[in-house]
Formats: sequence, C-alpha cells, structure tokens
Amino acid sequence: MKRIIITGATGLIGSNITTKLIERGDEVIIFSRNPQSAKKEIPGAYRYIEWNFNSIGNWSDEINEADAVIHLAGENVMGGRWTTSHKNKVEKSRVSGTKNLVDAICKSKRKPVFICASAIGFYDNSINKIVDENSEHGSGFLSYVTQKWEEEATNVEKCGVRRVSIRTGIVLDQTEGALAKMLTPFKFFIGGPLGSGKQWMPWIHIADIAALFIYAVDNEIHGAFNGVAPNVVTMNEFSLTIGKILNRPSIFKIPEFVLKLVLGEAVEVVTKGSKVFPKKTLESGFQFRYTDLSEALRNILD
Repeated sequence: MKRIIITGATGLIGSNITTKLIERGDEVIIFSRNPQSAKKEIPGAYRYIEWNFNSIGNWSDEINEADAVIHLAGENVMGGRWTTSHKNKVEKSRVSGTKNLVDAICKSKRKPVFICASAIGFYDNSINKIVDENSEHGSGFLSYVTQKWEEEATNVEKCGVRRVSIRTGIVLDQTEGALAKMLTPFKFFIGGPLGSGKQWMPWIHIADIAALFIYAVDNEIHGAFNGVAPNVVTMNEFSLTIGKILNRPSIFKIPEFVLKLVLGEAVEVVTKGSKVFPKKTLESGFQFRYTDLSEALRNILD
C-alpha cells in the first residue's frame, strides 16, 4: 500500500488513475480547489485537501507522508479561443502549479516520487517526421508551454527526487476528450476527418494512459515518456475506423478554414499532429493493452 497525492483527480485521466489506485488499496489524497465537489465526484479517497496552485499552503504538510505525487492539474487548453488571457491561464496553471509542488517536495522531510503530466505538443508538427522521447521540441504556443512545464518538473531532480514527465497524446474515451466530440457528427451521418486528414493522430486508450502513470509510480524509471500507442494513424484513418465501427459514412470533411473560424489559433491542435512513437516507453518494459486502433475503439464504443 502506498500513500499517493494526486492533483487533477476529477479530470478524465485523473479520475481513472484515482479509481484504479483506490481499488488496489492505496491511500489516495486528492488535492483540489474544491474538496467537497471532488469528494462527490471521486468518492473513496483517503483525504480531500484544498489546494491552490498559486502558492504553497497547508497542503504542503501532506507531502511529508507521501510516497508519490501525481500532478495532472491544468487549465483546459481547448477550454476557449486562444486569446491572450486564455493562453496566460493555460501557462500559469501548469508552470506555477508545478513550481509550487516542486518547491514543497524539495522542502519536505520525505521525498516522494514526482510524476508530472506533459503533452505531445512538445514536438514539431512535421507530417513526415517520426519523433520519440529523444527528439527536439517544436515551436509555437503548445511547445513553448510544454517546455516550460517540463523544465519546472525537472527542477525536482536537484533535490534527489525521481521525476517522470508523461507526454500524453489523444486519449480515447467515449464521454470526454477529442473522441467524444468527434462522435456527434457520426451519429447524425455527417462524420468525417477534420482538416486535410493527413495529420497524425497519436492516440492512447484511457486504460493504457492511466496504467502508464501508475507504472511510473511503481517502477524505477525517470525522464520523459510518450503516452501514445505504438501504432499511430492519420486523421483519415482515424475517421474511417470510427465510421466502420459505427456503420456510418466518413466522407464529410471539415475544411481547415472552417475550423479556424471556430477555433482561431487553437486550430493547430486538430489540424496538425506529430508522428509520435513511444520508444522509451516500450523500452522501459511497459506493455500496452491496446495497440490496434480498431480494437481500442471497439472496446470503448461497444
């Protein structure tokens, strides 16, 4: 049994990780801006502690007794158009939140393992280029934020703490995330790819990404790891597979200029994508449960 602190526990990935940890008998302490709400959404945790990412507070006392800290909290990147205000919220919630957690860990008597979320937005969005954990970062807002995010997380290593940053791809789940939003037009027989369809869609089943975070807690791995399945597909292939499973057409392509009218600068999230391979993740010994997109989607949609 381990005592594990988790931020962002009410999110898609966080709720799945928390449930699995509780089921296996760990004592989970949820750091939340609204502990009462978190208790209703995710029952069964050991404690619910009020957490403010902007500063170090009483929550830091909990770290002295923890074996691991899993940090997932952050403003939703697609929670609004990329105005200056929204981009500042996205950056601050990740960078400041991570910095304060790292500072608290470094000041604690006990040094828990630090597992921090990251994103494949770190990489260059070149269509024909395969990237892995050893590849250089790209450019643009997402890459910039992810670099700053990981830099803050890496600082914990100066205190002798094992750190893992998991660069998460497109998480497949029926109720939340990118897949859930793509399903709606298919239900009305107007589904199809977004943008050119040639962009890569580095995906991962929700069960696998949750398992990877827990694997990082339990095993002596460190550094950055790609949280994507080994068989990446293009948007065209992704869309066609959804259509085949749902027995719906996948012919109604939404042009990039239309998406840009709706999303503004954030359009790059859905119209661009790196061909990301989980080289280091596989070498670490982690075993994906779902490596075939069709099998993964059937599990979720059936």
